[in-house]
Amino acid sequence: MSNPIFGKLLAGGMLSGLFSLLVANEGLAQKAPNFSANQAGWLAFLNDFIAPASGPKPTTYDPKHPFVQNNSGQQPTYRIADISNPNLKPWAKESMKKANDEVFAGKIALTARSSCRPASVPGFMLYVQNPLFFIHTPKQVRMIFSGDQQVRRVSLDVPHAANPKPSPYGDSIGHYEEDTLVVDTIAVDKRTFVDNYRTPHTEKMHVTERWKLIDDGKLLEVNIRVEDPETFYEPWTAIQRYRRVQRLYGEQVCAEGNARDPFFDYNVPTADKPDF
Repeated sequence: MSNPIFGKLLAGGMLSGLFSLLVANEGLAQKAPNFSANQAGWLAFLNDFIAPASGPKPTTYDPKHPFVQNNSGQQPTYRIADISNPNLKPWAKESMKKANDEVFAGKIALTARSSCRPASVPGFMLYVQNPLFFIHTPKQVRMIFSGDQQVRRVSLDVPHAANPKPSPYGDSIGHYEEDTLVVDTIAVDKRTFVDNYRTPHTEKMHVTERWKLIDDGKLLEVNIRVEDPETFYEPWTAIQRYRRVQRLYGEQVCAEGNARDPFFDYNVPTADKPDF
């Protein structure tokens, strides 16, 4: 007699079927809120943060050089950061001015996604086009971006590591407050950027996220608070929203396209010697 689970895995593709099975089984182990669902993911609204109505705001484009996305019916542009943001400290403005000047000189305004690098926190929430999938377990929440299979791991109900080694996604711990997943992140590698405007940060950056289902579960909203006393004069807040999409997890490798592009150098990391 054939195994029905094995048959489903073959029918849906081994990777997609296995992922769906993990979501269905492991997600049930954790009480609400639960953002996982079989054959469903979350697609980000924007690749810019939504600014608050008042108070310090995240970086956006220079008004003199508006950002135009692909497929907008206009000539696309690269991002030119607005370095007049009064919340940026001088060294951060200088770093961003250098990045702006490189774009004016004809270079590509690289983002984490275009160069196939980890995005950082909170930059991870600016990935678009491909869904974000969740796996809930009693000890951990995993956030998996299906483009390039980048994974964030949030350990639940534990303290931060005593001396966490800086990494692109930092040391993230979380807990539930009724219908909200609260995530606290420190030790984010300073070689990453805060956003797609190449806003820098130091390893003193501290990010707090509050993930919550809204609109009867059709939307997922995350409220973000970023503080880094060496980069910003004051902590700032922002919002990102996701809509639910019925889509299987699929494998997509970023570097297969960008690393071989004959016209543009996306600065994709490459090994200088074989692993074996």
